[in-house]
Amino acid sequence: MGKVLATAPRNSTLRPIPGDPGLPFIGYTHRYMRDPVALWRERYDRYGPVSWFGSFGSRFVSLLGPDACEIALINRDKAFSNGEGWRYLIGPFFDRGLMLLDFDEHLLHRRIMQQAFTNERLARYAAALHPAVDAGLARWRPGPGFHAYPAIKELTLELATGIFMGGAEGSGPARMRRINRAFIDCVQAATSIVRLPLPGTRWRKGLAGRRLLEAFLREYLPARRDSDGDDMFSVLCRVESEDGERFGDDDVINHMVFLLMAAHDTSTITISTMMRYLGQYPEWQRRCREESAALGTESPTLKQLDELTSLDLVMKESMRLVSPVPTLARKTVKDTEVLGHFLPSGTLVAITPHFTHHMAEYWPDPERFDPERFAPHRREDRVHRLAWEPFGGGVHKCLGMHFSGAEIKIVLHHLLRRFEWHVPADYRDRIDFTSLPYPKDGQPVELRPLVRSR
Repeated sequence: MGKVLATAPRNSTLRPIPGDPGLPFIGYTHRYMRDPVALWRERYDRYGPVSWFGSFGSRFVSLLGPDACEIALINRDKAFSNGEGWRYLIGPFFDRGLMLLDFDEHLLHRRIMQQAFTNERLARYAAALHPAVDAGLARWRPGPGFHAYPAIKELTLELATGIFMGGAEGSGPARMRRINRAFIDCVQAATSIVRLPLPGTRWRKGLAGRRLLEAFLREYLPARRDSDGDDMFSVLCRVESEDGERFGDDDVINHMVFLLMAAHDTSTITISTMMRYLGQYPEWQRRCREESAALGTESPTLKQLDELTSLDLVMKESMRLVSPVPTLARKTVKDTEVLGHFLPSGTLVAITPHFTHHMAEYWPDPERFDPERFAPHRREDRVHRLAWEPFGGGVHKCLGMHFSGAEIKIVLHHLLRRFEWHVPADYRDRIDFTSLPYPKDGQPVELRPLVRSR
């Protein structure tokens, strides 16, 4: 039998939240890391869309399904704090990044940062991505056991430092591998069981990674302050709000650490997932390649990317099957309610888009790869406004979602023009959900140079 989280105030008609703690201290942490969909389905069937569970020595409330998630994401009564929720998990590593700010302060920073994501700047970023992607893919060595995920991650970090930083002059491959490792350590520290800087712990590695990233960026800060370049780093140094407010050095560093992580980690898993399914469904790979070829250019503009409709369908379906950010964190800052349940102030909350994306109640045959779900004649994602929520929702909806979509399409456009690949039909990846999802086996594909017909 489960227990309740808290009793509602006297004379309230709200129901208490049911749940259970799981194993001592670790709670359901390991179950989540192995298979979050299976865990959430079990709890949804047992308790319904709102229940509490133990993890990291604390109690969390899981919001399962789009109705429950919508209440926290839209946050009409401003009861859910983004920053306080994420700070518990990744505060020491990404503190003061946009995702960890709230309410008026978040709105101010977001307004300033939006100047770095205008359509004009997005078009420039897209133009700069093409030669960088082409140069990166030229270093790939095709073969039957090519591991796509680490190769993509190296590429997307290189793109992020190029487009977002204006390059990392003076930093060789060995140093960039250390920077990549630092991002991994910061992200994986979020699910550290031991949340103290003890030797050998993920928490300690995360703290060391943050120090390395901060030192790395501060090294380039003076030059970017003096630059009129269009890279994100330089832009953040000089953009201002309508009232003339600008970022100080610490603000720029904090936003850059978070942006660099978000710009390459989330894109990496989506590109990797797309390669997996395009390798298993050659008819979709051909269809996407034909659309890329029909553009008649190696370097399509931002507007021309909209013509890659099949690639867009595959991207959306891949984000559904493997959500780049499977769970979103919040913390209540005052008493509130979710679907008739009493949720007291100070409660840690887990919003679960990845589970929503696998609910048969909204997605017929949810484990099947079926990009046509998003086609105009079906639009299964419209069954609920938050049936598909890979970028979150509400005021914290991902600011870089349009850049991310453009980057992913550009990388796949060049991949399709340069290579063809195969993945066995019976292949099943083993996704690790220790933090952001990644395939434990490196996502092996049989990669071959494309032989173009004359």
